[in-house]
Amino acid sequence: MRTKVVTYGVLTLGALAFLFPFYYMVVGSLQTSPDTSIAGAFPHPSNLTVENYTAIDGRINLLKGLVNSGIFTGGVILGTIVFGVLAGYALAVLKWRGRSATFALVLLVQVIPFQLLMIPLYVMIARDYGLSDSYLGMILPFFINSTAVVIFRQYFLQLPKELFDAARIDGANEFRLLWSVALPLVRPALLTAVLLTFIGPWNEFLWPFLITKDATMQPLAVSLANFISTIAASTTNPFGAMMAGAVVLAAPAVALFLIFQRYFTSNDLGSGVKG
Repeated sequence: MRTKVVTYGVLTLGALAFLFPFYYMVVGSLQTSPDTSIAGAFPHPSNLTVENYTAIDGRINLLKGLVNSGIFTGGVILGTIVFGVLAGYALAVLKWRGRSATFALVLLVQVIPFQLLMIPLYVMIARDYGLSDSYLGMILPFFINSTAVVIFRQYFLQLPKELFDAARIDGANEFRLLWSVALPLVRPALLTAVLLTFIGPWNEFLWPFLITKDATMQPLAVSLANFISTIAASTTNPFGAMMAGAVVLAAPAVALFLIFQRYFTSNDLGSGVKG
C-alpha cells in the first residue's frame, strides 16, 4: 500500500511539473498587468481579463488563419496517411527486390534536416513548378513523411502472417488485404501518425512564409509569429499578448491530443490466429 501511495505521489508531482508551463502560459495570457514572478501564477481575480485575446483578433484575422492552417495541415495529414500506409505496407508485407535498400533510404532521409533542403525546395516549388502563393506549394514538401512510413512498417511487421495467408487463399488481393485486414489492426499507428504529423505543419511558419507573402493565405502560425515578433510589443501588455498568441496556437494541438488519447490502446494482434 505504501509503495502504491509513493508511486502515485511521484507521478502526480511529475504531472504537475509537466503541466505547470501550460498553466502559466494561460494565466499569463489573462493578466491585465503582467507579473512574471512565481507569484504571478496565482493572480488576483481583478487582474484577469480577455483583452489580450481581443487585441490579437483586432490585429490579425484569426478565422482566416485557422482556415488556412486547416487546409495546410489537413493536406499534409492526408498525404502522410495515404502514402505512409502504402509505403509501410509494401516495406513490411510485400516481398520484392530492393526492399531492404529502400527502407535504408527511408531511414537516411530522417537524418537530413529540413532546413538543409529548404533553399533547393523553394527554388523547385516556386520557380520550376510555379506553385508560389498556393496551398499546394505549401503542402507538397511535407506530403510524404518518412517517420510515418517507419511507424506503419513497424506496426505491419507485428501482424501475424497467417492472417494474410488466409485472406489470400480466400481470393483477396493486396488492396483488400490492406483495407480489410491490416488497417483495422493498426489503429494506434494511424492516430500516432496523425498527431505527429499535425504538430509539424500546424506550428510551421517559415516555409509557408517563404512560399506566400499574401496575408490572406498564410496559416495561423505565420500570422501569430508576425504578431508576436512585431505587433505584440506595441500593445499595452506585450507579455500578455505574446502569451495569448502562444495559447491560440497551442490550443488546437492540445485539444486534438485530449480527444485522441483515449484511443491509444494496445491491440491483441495475434487474436485472429488460432492456436
